[in-house]
Amino acid sequence: MSITKSDVLQELTAALLDQNFVADEQESIKTYQEMVASYVRIEQCVGVLSDFQANCSYIYSGSFGQIFGLTTENTVIDSAFEEDIFSKIHPDDIIERHVLELNYFQFQKSIEQKERSRYSTFSRIRVQNSDGSYSYINHRTIYVKSLPNGSVWLALCLYAASTDLIPSKGIDGKIIDVQTGEVIAHEKYVNSAKNLLSQRELEILTLVAKGLGSKQIAEELHIAVHTVYRHRQNIINKMKVANTAEAVKTAVVMGIVSL
Repeated sequence: MSITKSDVLQELTAALLDQNFVADEQESIKTYQEMVASYVRIEQCVGVLSDFQANCSYIYSGSFGQIFGLTTENTVIDSAFEEDIFSKIHPDDIIERHVLELNYFQFQKSIEQKERSRYSTFSRIRVQNSDGSYSYINHRTIYVKSLPNGSVWLALCLYAASTDLIPSKGIDGKIIDVQTGEVIAHEKYVNSAKNLLSQRELEILTLVAKGLGSKQIAEELHIAVHTVYRHRQNIINKMKVANTAEAVKTAVVMGIVSL
């Protein structure tokens, strides 16, 4: 099963937009808009403030935005995902970037809300130039505000020039503790993703990924077929997907199971 950019973006979109949003009337997005606008003016980078509840984004561009064809005027788009920017990123790198954010999302949901602002992602991605070649830039994702019920409300993506222009394999994606500089071990946030499912559900999803049907799985695990059906439905509900095929794709890109 080959995983495409659209597969991964679909899973990321479902994870972030299908949260249970309960408005916090004490908070105003204007405060965060002003902070991002000020930061971009100083750094001359590109900042995208995404509102997952309203499914829209506010794009702030300094002089660095020219690499994406952006002007220095602030814009609003009717999507929480900046597809015009994503389309200029190398296809392999954008898949890795979306996978990293899926893992970041699950990691953030596994820790206390008061600790969430301590962590951000960092990666080095390739962006297509006007002549068709690629150059490296730095990318960060920060979940800047969660609602009282734990749902992630606002995210900030930052795009800036990179001083490291040496070609390398992959995006070197990391989740970083911004207070200490510690890089969070991959095993830690993959385990956070695995915590979505029970051990039995993980076993069943792994067997589905290997191509086994429900009757074969029941025989393999020595359980009733209707129990397999029940677990498969629980997997679909927990992973917020339409069917187990989509659950397998999500699990593969997040590193929960391998094909």
